[in-house]
Amino acid sequence: MDRINQFLEEKMLPVASKLSANKALIAIRDGITLAMPLIIIGSLFMVIASFPVPGWEDWLGKVGVAGYLWKGVDSSFGLIGLIASFGIAYSLTNQYGVDGISSGIVSLSTFITVTPFVTSDAGAGMPTGYMAAKGLFIAIILGLINGYVYQWFINRDIRIKLPETVPSAVSKSFSAIIPGAVLITFWLIVFGLLDAFSLPNLHDVAQVVLGKPLGLLGSNVFGTIIVVALNSLFWFVGIHGGNVVNSVMQPVWIANLDANREAYQAGLELPHIFTVAFMDNFIYIGGGGATIGLVLVLGYLARKKKTSQQTKVLAPITVVPGLFNINEPTMFGLPVVLNVMLLLPFIIAPIVNVVVAYFAMSTGLVPLTRTVATWTMPPIISGFLTTGSVRGSLLQIVLIVLDVLLYLPFFLAVEKRFKQEELGH
Repeated sequence: MDRINQFLEEKMLPVASKLSANKALIAIRDGITLAMPLIIIGSLFMVIASFPVPGWEDWLGKVGVAGYLWKGVDSSFGLIGLIASFGIAYSLTNQYGVDGISSGIVSLSTFITVTPFVTSDAGAGMPTGYMAAKGLFIAIILGLINGYVYQWFINRDIRIKLPETVPSAVSKSFSAIIPGAVLITFWLIVFGLLDAFSLPNLHDVAQVVLGKPLGLLGSNVFGTIIVVALNSLFWFVGIHGGNVVNSVMQPVWIANLDANREAYQAGLELPHIFTVAFMDNFIYIGGGGATIGLVLVLGYLARKKKTSQQTKVLAPITVVPGLFNINEPTMFGLPVVLNVMLLLPFIIAPIVNVVVAYFAMSTGLVPLTRTVATWTMPPIISGFLTTGSVRGSLLQIVLIVLDVLLYLPFFLAVEKRFKQEELGH
């Protein structure tokens, strides 16, 4: 165990620390997180519009409410890419100590610049598909490039400078003119060249360049197992695994969920099992490492008279947050971080969840996820909301039982050590 600990601390911890501090990954994470309230709000509209009660959707259609609810979905959930193009540039520029709002606005403009318009008698407009998850990949590319270029101009004083007596808001607006003009002009030229030669637009190019490789990793069971194992390993050495792994994979999972939403809205078969709702509500139950099993074991043992005092003290501060998918008290209080005795179930439990949940959904036993629940939504409730079926809740119960059985023998060993420590004192 000492050798394993030494290896993790010396080899993996430095790599994990560098990744967690990477400016680009932080920007992607923060930029997409900026759109999460809209995703949740849109999902609420969708839950109301498609509540799994016989005749509900028909009734909404008859009273004329259904169309407005779906418009609410498109006007919130359907803006993920647009918001991310602002948020990623905003976050990256801020990390370089430069005003992020102006950078984000410029990046938003370039996003619209590279997006092909649809023309009609009413005028020109941007397709809603590109504003949604379909635009996420180009939002990432533009956000990172625009954010870096913008701060490069400002930090080298290549900007219009006004006297200090001028209000700060006006001064920042003028500072954005030169880098903004350069960036918008550049992306306009790129769009013009692709359009003039009848080549695919940048969104379609990004789907191939970024979407295909990431989709191969995050849209099949074997790739997802690798991602889940990496998430657990990062967490184990004290790095927030979700912040590192999800920064890369979340665009794929959100895009898959959005594709499911569109398919459901069109009355078609849902195409994707692996979505952000699938990962949050069926794989990482209780948080990274599927620690819902661990905290339930801890809570059960704490009720017994002969249980160690450490377990009795830890139970109330880990079980309740764990039920709401908050596992930091467990990770650092128990701790799970760098605790080799819990390493095996911490990696295996979420992998088992992947395999079982994938089998249940691929065989049609449980409907695929079509909406997102808030990440703090307790299991059983979230299973029903994300799948629109009580079978989603039953699947979560099965997964939780498996996680409890996986963690039980390993925590019993930890409990034995707790007792030995207390006897030693």
